[in-house]
Amino acid sequence: MNTILWFSEITKDNVREAGGKGANLGEMANAGFPVPPGFVVSSSDYFSFLGKTGIREKIASILKNLDVEDNKALNEASWRIKETILTAKMPTEIAGAIVTAYERLARGKKIYVAVRSSATAEDLPAASFAGQQVTFLNVTGAEHVVNTVQAVWSSLFEARAIFYRATHGFDHFKVGIAVPIQIMVQSEKSGVMFTLDTVTNDEAKIEIEAGLGLGETVVSGAITPDRYLVDKKTLDMIDVKVAKQTWKIAMVDEKNRHVDVPPVEGEARKLSEREIKELAELGRQVEEHYRFPQDIEWAIAGGKIYLVQTRPVTTLKKAVREEKPAAPAPEGKVLLEGVAASFGVASGPVRVILSADEIDKVKQGDVLVTTMTSPDYVPAMRRAAAIVTDTGGRTAHAAIVSRELGIPCAVGTGSATKTLSDGQLITVDGSKGLVMSGEVKVPAAEAIERKMAPPAPAEVVPVTATKIYVNLGEPELAEEVAARPVDGVGLLRAEFMIAGIGEHPRAMMEDGRSDEFVDKLAAGLKTFAQAFFPRPVVYRATDFKTNEYRNLKGGDKYEPVEGNPMIGYRGASRYVKEPDLFRLELAALKKVRKEWGLKNLHLMIPFVRTLDELSRIGQILDLEALRPTPDFKLWMMVEVPSNVFLIDEFCRSGIDGVSIGSNDLTQLILGIDRDSELLAAEFDERNPAVVMAIKTVIEKAEEHGVTSSLCGQAPSVYPEIAEMLVEFGITSISVNPDVIESVRKIVAAAEQKILLRRLERIEKLEKQLRKPPEVA
Repeated sequence: MNTILWFSEITKDNVREAGGKGANLGEMANAGFPVPPGFVVSSSDYFSFLGKTGIREKIASILKNLDVEDNKALNEASWRIKETILTAKMPTEIAGAIVTAYERLARGKKIYVAVRSSATAEDLPAASFAGQQVTFLNVTGAEHVVNTVQAVWSSLFEARAIFYRATHGFDHFKVGIAVPIQIMVQSEKSGVMFTLDTVTNDEAKIEIEAGLGLGETVVSGAITPDRYLVDKKTLDMIDVKVAKQTWKIAMVDEKNRHVDVPPVEGEARKLSEREIKELAELGRQVEEHYRFPQDIEWAIAGGKIYLVQTRPVTTLKKAVREEKPAAPAPEGKVLLEGVAASFGVASGPVRVILSADEIDKVKQGDVLVTTMTSPDYVPAMRRAAAIVTDTGGRTAHAAIVSRELGIPCAVGTGSATKTLSDGQLITVDGSKGLVMSGEVKVPAAEAIERKMAPPAPAEVVPVTATKIYVNLGEPELAEEVAARPVDGVGLLRAEFMIAGIGEHPRAMMEDGRSDEFVDKLAAGLKTFAQAFFPRPVVYRATDFKTNEYRNLKGGDKYEPVEGNPMIGYRGASRYVKEPDLFRLELAALKKVRKEWGLKNLHLMIPFVRTLDELSRIGQILDLEALRPTPDFKLWMMVEVPSNVFLIDEFCRSGIDGVSIGSNDLTQLILGIDRDSELLAAEFDERNPAVVMAIKTVIEKAEEHGVTSSLCGQAPSVYPEIAEMLVEFGITSISVNPDVIESVRKIVAAAEQKILLRRLERIEKLEKQLRKPPEVA
């Protein structure tokens, strides 16, 4: 078997053998991009090395029962494994193949090469291992290269890499490592280029970061680079930020050394107009080739541009450096102002997270600062004291989850990840959307703290005719919230449970692990149904968008890249097109109802666009013997304007209830992206058009004997909406845990007003009836 792969033999499909980095280098080289020549020592050589040296068992014994949360034990295990790999004798046939390839690359000359790591899952959308292994620059001599390859292999067991794999469920011996070896570019200038604006996620722009010397200074965050923002279409400059550079890495006397940069050179712009345009043009071409935004590393030597790496931009922001801390602001000074997303006030040290890969950095009590969260961030969100994001509105993922967890959140600040520094002490006032310096003691009158604790014993919670349900998703909160004065769960979200499983259901199915998915989901559903029994628990079937599904392990293989996932392949459409996956969810639901007898668990279908979709879903439920049964209820989310226009037909289709998703319905009626911080003020469920739609749905549902509910954020934010819903005749309202008691009081007051008005009308009518007829 040929274990040495030349770039000319590799495409992006050779990830298993060449790793993500190696596969992309081969792909670019074969597409004609300026890539320094080289080859890849394939991952099969690494696995062969483990087997032939007999060290696999020793490594496994060191890892056995390792507690990766124990930092001392983790580092000791890492050191022992790396020593085991480095002291093992390289098999002759592997060493010989590397020497032969190196000499072929050298062509009789003395050359310097870069020896890089390329984990078999590195730089993939579902599992980025980037930065966990090492790179060696300016390596020369065949024997030295062989030893360096062995050192790269050992870096697969750096402490951070072991921790990552353990916490993300990767088998240590199923993750391999390939080693790309390529001619070293002695760069005068180097850096990183993103084919989008990493702050705004604007794909109409290209962002270039540049520094002097070898690129490791920019990639590692050792310096603050220049930043150039370019219009992708015209290649015109939009913005320039020049950073002072005092040192660089360069080869001196055949060694990589820190070299001082003269002030005149370090304070000047690092790239000329011509270089910026040439780089941007290359970036545009690479993105067109991959048909996806790219994160590209580049170098300039002798006036020529080289591309030394590319990877897809798989998170909202894929930057690799931290800003240097700014001078401390006065205590209490407002640093940022965003959208108020979740009530409460909390202080803590900043932890900037630029991708889901870094969530393990967030410790208990930290303030999580990121561009925007996704389901992958949930474990870190649970540990955070507060959350601050660059983008999003009050119905964004960060806002909704923060409210459920009962922690303060400010979204749409615009530049939190750039303005705030790791370790900086800040205070977040989620009720005002403010981020302030230091630990600010907010006056009690202003600190609207909505805790998750039950009401005080002396407090009397009113009984209401309108049911008060709760929106939930985190199993750990089930018991606590079930003890509150709530009539059931009106919206049980799937995202926490699916994110906890961690893998794309299609990947698990194709791997023969469908039963594992069903069992894990059923365990989560059981937690809620058991805690609230006999009160109803309405499970909303999975409503992940394609971009959220891609973040699950294996998701990139099955999910398309959509320009607007919010109105893309989601909800009912998925169940109709992929009924086998839908049946996994139904199997979990049936297991809870039948094996554990928890018949209080029901089903709700989200994002139904057409009557045909609902009809076909009904057929699937019939085949699964879930209908017709008197103790099973089927609800439909009303989120799309077509649901409002055809509400009579939907109610006649056999559903038992409708639940108005006011977030999506408002978004689609008003044509406003609910995550847009620019239009946050205009996104309002109290808009007359939205109110008219809600009123129509409630009244029509009552005519058809179908129950009605509302499970968006509106009643939790605007008390007057809760009162309005009661007047319209809604059956139930489902709210966030932090406002259960307050909404119940509002509903009780509204019901009392309606009752009094009815009594007044009756009295008025009785008076009219008692009034003697007028004598002609």
